[in-house]
Amino acid sequence: MAISVGDSLPAATLTKLGEAGPEAVELGTLTKGRKVVLFAVPGAFTPTCHSAHVPSFMRTKDQFAAKGVDEIICISVNDPFVMKAWGEATGATEAGLTLLGDAESAFTTAIGMNFSAPPAGLIARSSRYAMLVEDGVVKALHLEESPGQCEISGGEALLDAI
Repeated sequence: MAISVGDSLPAATLTKLGEAGPEAVELGTLTKGRKVVLFAVPGAFTPTCHSAHVPSFMRTKDQFAAKGVDEIICISVNDPFVMKAWGEATGATEAGLTLLGDAESAFTTAIGMNFSAPPAGLIARSSRYAMLVEDGVVKALHLEESPGQCEISGGEALLDAI
């Protein structure tokens, strides 16, 4: 069953590439006592994710900050090496977005946002969504019907909803 508004996020360990290599990041630590935007993409460097979804949050980062959002986090079922390279390639890292990998799809599966599309080479990936989380509780959730669309899960749409 997919997570919904009012639910608490499950405990999850994601990864990022630090100076000494891959580092574990506890999602609960990032959300405790904070207002955070989480958005997820089916895959780093995939067309819609690269050209629409990430840029929408780069464009709206300051507007989210003005509404009290402490951090914007992008999650993808990719390893931390890919997420670091993608953050650099898109300019997302420089823009202040946090990109975290869910390489085993554990968090994605735990919140019921996993899907597979073998013809496209996407196995155990994340649905495209965006959510506002306050102190670990989902306050707004925008889930796209199709992983190739970025309409209700984009930065502007979530910003308008909060």
